Amino acid sequence: MASGTDWFVNWADVPSVLRLADGSIVGHWLQKSGASTYAYDVRLSRSTDNGKTWSPSVTPHHDGTKTEHGFASMFQVPGAGLGLIWLDGRETTPAGAAGEGHDGHGTGAMTVRFGTFDGAWKQTSEMPIDTRVCECCPTTAAVTSDGLIAAFRNRTEDEIRDIYVSRFENGKWTEPRAVHNDNWQIAACPVNGPMLSARGRDVVISWFTGVDDPGRAYVAFSKDAGRTFSAPIRVDEVATLGRVDVELMPTVRRWRRGLNWLKRRPSSRCAAFNRTASGERPSKSPTSRRHGPAAIRASPATAISSCSPGPR
Repeated sequence: MASGTDWFVNWADVPSVLRLADGSIVGHWLQKSGASTYAYDVRLSRSTDNGKTWSPSVTPHHDGTKTEHGFASMFQVPGAGLGLIWLDGRETTPAGAAGEGHDGHGTGAMTVRFGTFDGAWKQTSEMPIDTRVCECCPTTAAVTSDGLIAAFRNRTEDEIRDIYVSRFENGKWTEPRAVHNDNWQIAACPVNGPMLSARGRDVVISWFTGVDDPGRAYVAFSKDAGRTFSAPIRVDEVATLGRVDVELMPTVRRWRRGLNWLKRRPSSRCAAFNRTASGERPSKSPTSRRHGPAAIRASPATAISSCSPGPR
């Protein structure tokens, strides 16, 4: 698809590929745009011949700033082409110019933005969703029968960093609002974003919060395409590093939710868990798999390999 020696590569913000409804495949990666550590762009390329050849890469953002652009989430736009959201640092000042900020991210507000491309690979929109979000927490988006929903870690002026959602209605994004007021105050990015999954008007969201030590992983459900969510349900049993993933899984009589997260262990080893829930009650026993120390910087992933109905 692409290669280069000027890519921005790390454990948290990784490339991805997506097959669209028209059969084309879109891939994204990060490419450096300047000398500053966090000066890089989202690059997109498309293949219409099942990956044999790829188009020249383009960016979904056109601000021209040598700042951070990353943590992209791609999805199929109903009846159209590609949609994606990403963290966009056009309003930030790069580290070294007017202050380092934290972890070298510079100062100013990180934003999350949205863009679309049509079936002819022409960009058709670019707009903001939230103008002040966490600097390096992954984004997530899903498609409901009522339209698009996006989730991300918001950042208030007093450094409350909770999970917010916004929905795309009538050509614009709704005012972002908290899924739950965890009130996690932290003056640095935890690199721990939410995950969404949707089928019809059913939506599930999972996330991590460190408001209480040790950290906890939660899940909440919506039956109205993300307009409202249930009270959060804690899914870890003792402690967790977060970095969750979640999928809605169809069964004959109800939706089931599959959830992964990383569990903290005294030995600094980690375990990836999978748990399902019917309605809003978690199942009793998660399954686990032990991993080595490197998994502390890993992100478990869940995918549905078949949508055929499960057992009655």
